[in-house]
Amino acid sequence: MGERIRKLLSEEEIDKRIAEIAEQISRDYGEEQVHLICVLKGGVFFTCELAKRLRVPVSLDFMCVSSYGVDTKSSGVVKIVKDLDEGIEGKNVLVVEDIIDSGRTLSYLLRNLKNRNPKSLKLCTLLDKPERRVVEVNVDYTCFEIPDEFVVGYGLDYAQKYRNLPYVGVVELD
Repeated sequence: MGERIRKLLSEEEIDKRIAEIAEQISRDYGEEQVHLICVLKGGVFFTCELAKRLRVPVSLDFMCVSSYGVDTKSSGVVKIVKDLDEGIEGKNVLVVEDIIDSGRTLSYLLRNLKNRNPKSLKLCTLLDKPERRVVEVNVDYTCFEIPDEFVVGYGLDYAQKYRNLPYVGVVELD
């Protein structure tokens, strides 16, 4: 079985929207430092682009949380593959994710992080698929709402392929 990739969001559209979201986040936090938590692996492209556009002091850490494996649908089983390197108590935490689908992974992650007593905890995503939501998640910053299609590029993968595409595309299986 093969696949084709149909472009959904261009590199230019993504860059423009990230700049807009970065401006909003910078206004919201004022002069306060923001501790970005990049959700690996897919979130790394978005996190880097967002971080370099923020006008507030930024610190950064990484988590790897998985519920997909090699399928195109969430398995529903969430596991922390890599935890934070430093504590977040008393920090303004902004979780940066590539996509929110069912909400299971982010709901689990946000509960876990809230128990670590950050000063504030917000969520920013490049892509949101609200019609796939099984568990409600409050998303503070969304770049794009997209239809219920399996997407790749800009950090998102299909069986570890296509992460390096500079745009977001829809996987169409033959």
